[in-house]
Amino acid sequence: MNPLYIARSNEIAARQLGDELIVMSTRDSTLFSFSDVGLAIWQAADGRTSLEDIVKEKVCSTFDVSPEQALKDAEGFVRELAGHGILIVSDTPLPSSG
Repeated sequence: MNPLYIARSNEIAARQLGDELIVMSTRDSTLFSFSDVGLAIWQAADGRTSLEDIVKEKVCSTFDVSPEQALKDAEGFVRELAGHGILIVSDTPLPSSG
């Protein structure tokens, strides 16, 4: 399986409320709420770190989940967000947006 790289899109509006992040797609006005695992993935989405590494370093090290299940769940989460323009997904590292 090829690695996936993820980056946060510029087509969003986001607001942190305590330990929860609310993100809205400006493309289709879909609203998402992230906490725990979703927030860890979102914060690590720099375009240069593979999703597999994010899962190993941020998810499996913090939450009690197997690497295989965590990666499967993370891929579904990431692809859903990419479908709404909230995340950018690539099979190669993405250039820095900052």
